[in-house]
Amino acid sequence: MYAIIETGGKQYKVQQGDVVFVEKLDAEAGSDVTFDKVLVVGGDDLKVGAPYVDGATVTATVAKQGKAKKVLVYKYKPKKGYHKKQGHRQPYTKVEITAING
Repeated sequence: MYAIIETGGKQYKVQQGDVVFVEKLDAEAGSDVTFDKVLVVGGDDLKVGAPYVDGATVTATVAKQGKAKKVLVYKYKPKKGYHKKQGHRQPYTKVEITAING
């Protein structure tokens, strides 16, 4: 059984036991989170939402909170002496899918 969930403005295809890196969630490590924006539940019978499947949820356990690798942004304008270097680390939440209820 699989599901397509929406969180953080992105969509993820998940199955039970999958480990997924999603946009940062406000949850402690070790706690459970429930995703209720389920777009599709597939398996023996396919349920497609309009836009979400009624009553379908995906339960996950937060493994850890972290930051991604640094992305460097370098801006410059030729012949003007303008240089700007900036770094960015995007926060994420690592979750492990425990159950698909649909």
